[in-house]
Amino acid sequence: MSDVREFLVEIDDAAVDDLKRRLGATRWPDAETPDDWSQGIPLAYMQEICAYWANDYDYRAMEERLNRWPQFKTEIESLDIHFLHARSKHAEALPLIITHGWPGSIVEFHKVIEPLTDPTSHGGDASDAFHVVAPSLPGYGFSGKPTEPGWGVQKIAASWDTLMTRLGYERYVAQGGDWGAGVTTEIGLQNLGHCAGIHVNMPTARPTKKSLANPTEREQAALAGGKHYQDWDSGYSKQQSTRPQTLGYGLVDSPIGQAAWILEKFWAWTDCQGHPENALTRDELLDNVMIYWLTASGASSARLYWESFGRLTGGDGGVELPTGCSIFPKEIVPMPRSWAEQHYRNIVYWNELDKGGHFAAFEQPDLFVDELRKCFRLMR
Repeated sequence: MSDVREFLVEIDDAAVDDLKRRLGATRWPDAETPDDWSQGIPLAYMQEICAYWANDYDYRAMEERLNRWPQFKTEIESLDIHFLHARSKHAEALPLIITHGWPGSIVEFHKVIEPLTDPTSHGGDASDAFHVVAPSLPGYGFSGKPTEPGWGVQKIAASWDTLMTRLGYERYVAQGGDWGAGVTTEIGLQNLGHCAGIHVNMPTARPTKKSLANPTEREQAALAGGKHYQDWDSGYSKQQSTRPQTLGYGLVDSPIGQAAWILEKFWAWTDCQGHPENALTRDELLDNVMIYWLTASGASSARLYWESFGRLTGGDGGVELPTGCSIFPKEIVPMPRSWAEQHYRNIVYWNELDKGGHFAAFEQPDLFVDELRKCFRLMR
């Protein structure tokens, strides 16, 4: 594997100094008029974040957290792809490629890698072990930024197959949420002969005609989630899918702008009872924001929407590979099985959980690991 290079995150002192300078020079908007988050992330909270980020956040500890697992880069289709690669000590471990989405990153998976690779130390059996590969999406984090159109979910899915076979994994399984679910679903659709099955925690499919005419209580909840998203929560996606470049100037220039753009979604999409720090720590939230800030990827990450918007609605055809779905209650649209079965034709595992949201591995790592173990036992 001479074309796979080791990689370490090294935060330059000058980058930290520049960040602190920009935080100190933030030009603040006036406060929101209601006493809640309905107009967006509140001024008082962002000022708290700014002060903490500049004065208390430990950049070197963050660097150590990012470097906890072996990292590499390899060139695929003329683009550098960054990935974590944590091999299990168990010889029969199942190779697993796990993919994040927006506004997430590989930081989402840091709490699940150890129990996935070393189950005997975390309540599981050796037969539950995985070799874990966690790539950064093109244009995200420490992966390269595409310089021409074409890097949508289809090309990413094919590239992930190239990555896994390059690492020596001729048989593997795949998992993802958000855009990672789109990529993972596309891996299943392409079915290039190496992937044995998939798991998604955000399956996507259109409502059935029956559910639109006479929805069950479960389908009513999903329809309500979709309506709320369209009415109140989807403005970011319209901007990123139509004019990501225009948006990028503000996100790449202003750390508070980038942080607010991301943190609002952690309020909206986590099971947090009204505040994102009820679901994740402030350091965890900022670790994820830092991935975007350090790599100036506000525009390049948004372009995935421009490339692929609409691909998560089901498309034509269906996934014939064995599929597992875990539905966390605070997902944007908690998908009913009746809808999912239209697109995922071979669902062998389905579970609806009682807590957790969109960032399942980040929010509920123990539940997430248990879901993957139970699902992929059926595909080993």
